[in-house]
Amino acid sequence: MIILSKHKEFRPYIICILTIKNTILSSLLTLISFFCVPNYLISQEKPFVVVLDAGHGGHDTGNRGNGYYEKKIALNIALKTGNKLEKIKGFKVIYTRKTDVFVDLIERANIANRNDADLFISIHCDAFTSPKAYGAGTFVLGLHENERNFKVAQRENSVIFLEKDFEKKYDGFNPNDPQSVISLLLMQQTYLNQSIAAASSFQKSFVNNLKRKDRKVKQAGFIVLKYTYMPSVLVETGFLTNPSEGAYLNSSKGQENMANALSKAIINYRNIRDASYIDDNIELVDKQVEKQVNDVPKSNIKFKVQIAASKNKLELKPYNFSGLNSITRLKSGKLYRYYYSETSTYKKALIKLNEAKSKGFSNSFIVAFDNDKIISITKAQQLLK
Repeated sequence: MIILSKHKEFRPYIICILTIKNTILSSLLTLISFFCVPNYLISQEKPFVVVLDAGHGGHDTGNRGNGYYEKKIALNIALKTGNKLEKIKGFKVIYTRKTDVFVDLIERANIANRNDADLFISIHCDAFTSPKAYGAGTFVLGLHENERNFKVAQRENSVIFLEKDFEKKYDGFNPNDPQSVISLLLMQQTYLNQSIAAASSFQKSFVNNLKRKDRKVKQAGFIVLKYTYMPSVLVETGFLTNPSEGAYLNSSKGQENMANALSKAIINYRNIRDASYIDDNIELVDKQVEKQVNDVPKSNIKFKVQIAASKNKLELKPYNFSGLNSITRLKSGKLYRYYYSETSTYKKALIKLNEAKSKGFSNSFIVAFDNDKIISITKAQQLLK
């Protein structure tokens, strides 16, 4: 209760004080509504943890094609890639090594597991008997489709011979025996599709951003990929045995270019996983999905703003979403994704995006839908033309 003074000469001061109090109270309420997003919606704020594994190191030099050191090139590319990602909000970068040291293959996987990583990338340089072989390639764990894939995995897996008690550590695995690979597959099978999606993003980035030869995504039995509990990819950045490609990878410019391509691919994969947009230059293409999208009428394109993702199924009431109305929910895997508003143009969606961010959903982003299916922003804008 507020009692105004009977003395008229004091009323201006009282009114002034009340105005100041009301302004402060209003400001406090605004700040509270901005920052107090319910705890159960914070899952979207969790950083994307990526582990960068620079292959080889220490007394393990890696391949020495044309006199270069694979271990040094891999480390430089890993550090440059990490440096780029560390500048982006929402990313956390873990390195299996940051200096010229030897790390057991199983410990590299353990580092990723201990940090509950979202993606594991092992960075290497390729080699071949012919100096004409060139191009960057990506591998996920799987059976060798041919002798060449087996040889690549055999070379990288032979590192275990440099480790103590490798027979016990790796349950009798023999890099020289193709049959040993079958035992590797069971653990990573759960993440195979996601690993292939990540590897495809890397391969597209190499081709589209660096105009490298497309050596496709391949499967082979890399032991470093067996023990990780998340999507995992091994990248062969190029052939040191090729004179021009070896010189390129050993140069600062070449390593910077590879780091750019890798970082873009990682961001792209994260966005794909989170049902966000795909970067114009490194669009992940699945021919069957692309055909389905192209066959859909233009009139069904809609844009929504994803504001949160949670394992909890929430009531679509304004009090659960800092006062926002027009909330919809979509289940994706084990998560419920919550969207604010629905517009027919990207321009209007940008306005809604700013509204969501003003309510405290700072990591909100725009998602495009076509016939209730999520597509890239780029594809949506193409279909609207």
